[in-house]
Amino acid sequence: MTKPAPMIHEDALPGQESRLEPKPEWQPRYAGSGRLAGKVAIVTGADSGIGRAVAALFAREGADIAIVYLSEDGDAEETRNIVEREGRRAITVRADVGSSENCELVARETLKAFGRIDLLVNNAGEQHPDEDITDITEAQLRRTFQTNIFGMFFMVQAVRPHLAPGSAIINCTSVTMYKGSKELLDYSSTKGAITAFTRSLSENLVSEGIRVNAVAPGPIWTPLNPCGGASKEKLAHFGEGTPMGRPGQPNEVAPSFLFLACDDASYMSGQVLHPNGGIIVNG
Repeated sequence: MTKPAPMIHEDALPGQESRLEPKPEWQPRYAGSGRLAGKVAIVTGADSGIGRAVAALFAREGADIAIVYLSEDGDAEETRNIVEREGRRAITVRADVGSSENCELVARETLKAFGRIDLLVNNAGEQHPDEDITDITEAQLRRTFQTNIFGMFFMVQAVRPHLAPGSAIINCTSVTMYKGSKELLDYSSTKGAITAFTRSLSENLVSEGIRVNAVAPGPIWTPLNPCGGASKEKLAHFGEGTPMGRPGQPNEVAPSFLFLACDDASYMSGQVLHPNGGIIVNG
């Protein structure tokens, strides 16, 4: 396990899934059919939440996984165990994606372990609630953008030389990009940037046979919110505002990433899928 030191670790983020109650549901809901057989995937933020669910589902479909995470060693090791129980290989790389050097390290470690890179899932992210824009410090603003959008640029730059035709990149944006969030001004702004990045990168790479898409989850029960990413008031009614009246689970989001990663989505690029509990958005 490679462990470069994280650059900054604010609040309680990213939070330990092992301590969260109730536990998020990451387990794949159906038997695999080899849709990612022989593929190698890098999944950032894969120690918990949506990232863990994606790693588990990709492994069930035949992919080997590079598990990239910030600081929660125990959660990352559990994700590795999950992948290996699916019969696939896994490595863990402790790396702050806000550093271009760390992203280059992720690419090197993945190539050393597996010899190729086919899929990049840019899932790592952080959020910090603030009631007023004047409460957002310059340090927080820079940090949120550094993790959420700079990290995606750095990861794509690191893996781009190793992607062949047929590869896919899937970015994690958010419903907050489409409907806004009065408590998450900086976070929702990064998610708008991620959507624009997805569409622009798709235009840039589509002629090379590399597809780029995104997933925009709604309120999903992961460590991100209860471990500092949402106010107590918001947590008390988390997900109740969706038409389905509840938060989603990580294993309800992971299939969107799988669809965009495999050949089922061979005619899709520059698109966004919306597992959000029925919230109607344009885009």
